[in-house]
Amino acid sequence: MTQNAEEITANIQRANTSIQAAKDMLEKEYYDIAASRAYYAAFYAASALLLKNGADTNKHSGVIALIHQLFVKTNRLDKEHGKNLNWLFELRGIGDYGMSEHVSAGEAYKSVKVAEDFLNVALKILEE
Repeated sequence: MTQNAEEITANIQRANTSIQAAKDMLEKEYYDIAASRAYYAAFYAASALLLKNGADTNKHSGVIALIHQLFVKTNRLDKEHGKNLNWLFELRGIGDYGMSEHVSAGEAYKSVKVAEDFLNVALKILEE
């Protein structure tokens, strides 16, 4: 297994762990943390996609920009998934740094579904 393949696998494992952690946080009604973990699940899945395509960046803004450039604009990912990745990033900002603003229960549940959908699509692309 190449180092790139190992990093892709590690990112997918982190994505799966983050989805599970987000679901656990939903059960405890820790909505800020659930949304943050949901974002990270999508971030790790996106990072795996980029690695598979020879692109690598650790900056959140760089990952999101490259996903749009290499996957959304080329129709390998639909626009909705690109918008969802942006939304998850914004929601994570509220969850992690929102001060008096918090993620609602509805937003938290939606974030987990959206992140899980993003991960599933990423897995399909990685299998190609």
